[in-house]
Amino acid sequence: MADEFPFEISPMFEGERIRKENMYVELAGPKSIGFELVRAADMNDVEDGKFTLIGPDLADMAEGSRYPLAMIYKIAGELVETDLESIVERRNHEFQNYIQGLMHLNQRDDVWLRVSKDAVKKGLNSFEQIAKAIMMLFKNELPFIEKVETIYITDQAEIEKEIEMARAVYKARDDRTKGLHDEDVDTFYGCTLCQSFAPTNVCVITPDRISLCGAINWFDGRAAAKVDPEGPQFAIEKGELLDAASGEYSGVNALAKRLSSGEYDRIKLHSFFEYPHTSCGCFEVVGFYIPEVDGIGWVDRDFAGTAPNGLQFSTMAGQTGGGKQVVGFLGIGVNYFRSPKFIQADGGWERVVWMPNMLKQKVVESIPQELKDKIATEEDVKDVESLKNFLKEKDHPIIKRWITEEEEAPAEEEKEEVSGISQPQLQQPPVQYIPQNMPSGFLPSVPMTGSSGSGGVKIVLKNAKVTVDRIIIKKIE
Repeated sequence: MADEFPFEISPMFEGERIRKENMYVELAGPKSIGFELVRAADMNDVEDGKFTLIGPDLADMAEGSRYPLAMIYKIAGELVETDLESIVERRNHEFQNYIQGLMHLNQRDDVWLRVSKDAVKKGLNSFEQIAKAIMMLFKNELPFIEKVETIYITDQAEIEKEIEMARAVYKARDDRTKGLHDEDVDTFYGCTLCQSFAPTNVCVITPDRISLCGAINWFDGRAAAKVDPEGPQFAIEKGELLDAASGEYSGVNALAKRLSSGEYDRIKLHSFFEYPHTSCGCFEVVGFYIPEVDGIGWVDRDFAGTAPNGLQFSTMAGQTGGGKQVVGFLGIGVNYFRSPKFIQADGGWERVVWMPNMLKQKVVESIPQELKDKIATEEDVKDVESLKNFLKEKDHPIIKRWITEEEEAPAEEEKEEVSGISQPQLQQPPVQYIPQNMPSGFLPSVPMTGSSGSGGVKIVLKNAKVTVDRIIIKKIE
């Protein structure tokens, strides 16, 4: 049946990247708008195999152009239920990447697709070809789907009208887990959909921690494991609770070691610094440590500006992703901000010092009332120094973690004469704020002063854990 398509369909194409120079057209993504949505429907309300396109088709798009894209799938079957919508929706990501010459990234209203020039040369000229292939894969790989109908939209005005409906559906799904917590269940769920891009990543989904992509909650994982036990979502017996504050469980550790091929053997679900959850690349938000203030900032895909550390989301995402545990960076789903266990091992909301304004407003109802005005945005600060001043002015709880090392000025400045040569006077380093409980691999910025004849380095670290593999000191000629 796959012979009817002008492209090959195989899992071997997962992970294919289409760079700008090889791109025929870009769809949705950070510079446009789009979404993907699956809705469960009655058998009588779905016309199996039907495809509808609202807006221009691929053949009508100029090479190198960018268009919005919405993908809506209606599914039906005796076993189809609302709980399965998120799971089928997430499989759209997997199945689209089965198509040679098509790249699908992210999820929900963050989707981003590219079609390659080679695919168009081989005959890919209509969205109907893509939609028919996806419908075929849905029914072949997910037997509980008996009928599927597809609507693609490339008209900007129509997408803007429909996207609010999609976001309302996403919110209703996310709200379901608010009354359920990790300690209330014996089973968590895992997802390996992103291992084609991040081979050692294992996403652990619990009542208090949504998937990194933000598309799968605990109920979704349970439904998927039930109807497709051999699929990418599966049950995890959480095992013994090893540490309540950080959310470490023996069952999660054992599974992580096995599925990451021994790359790591410990995961603390609610820790930012110590054995954090791995980050795939599909995460909605990146957290980043700011050592100068001992605080944590967060930046999402929709923010095109620069964070106080001088980096943009794309740069930090590159540092964070790949399925690794990266000290100082952490990928999460937006809904994790609403969890009562949000990075609780490292201070929770009291450790948060900066967020883009749009992201802050999106989760503002979850920010403790006393902190809402104390977390800076791009409208308040532009760099680390202005962030530090903002936190002091607002009396953010983070300043209680700072240690002020005051240097006393020398009582009398003297010049020494050595062999008739006057030695330059050393400048006294200014007061520094040294973060407490600083994670390994981070050093605060401390002035180093010196000269050709005399010099020195003064570093004051208190309650710090520092790991150094090697130091090389070379004389500057």
